[in-house]
Amino acid sequence: MSEEQASEQRDALRGGLIARLMASQKRQSTQFVADIVRMRGLMPLLMRHRNGGTWTAEEKAELLVQLRTLSRVSPYLLFLLLPGSALLLPAYAWWLDRRRQPRRKPAAPGA
Repeated sequence: MSEEQASEQRDALRGGLIARLMASQKRQSTQFVADIVRMRGLMPLLMRHRNGGTWTAEEKAELLVQLRTLSRVSPYLLFLLLPGSALLLPAYAWWLDRRRQPRRKPAAPGA
């Protein structure tokens, strides 16, 4: 195998690795945002018991779902507690940004 062929093969492997890393990042950010959206009703549900109310069976089941979702999100939030994490916030925001692609222009009505 010539040096040029070996170089091309290494470049192809690197390109594949970068593509896989970017695809993985995209999946993680999509999952993270979906989990955050699912947790919207967690605080009112938790506070109902503290404020003297009681949970129904459906609310208890929902609370379990919410807490499981929170357990999936917590590793991302734990990252923010590390010393110096304020300096890493721009990198963290970049990692979670789901709008890297430019927005599509809306189709004109009647077109």
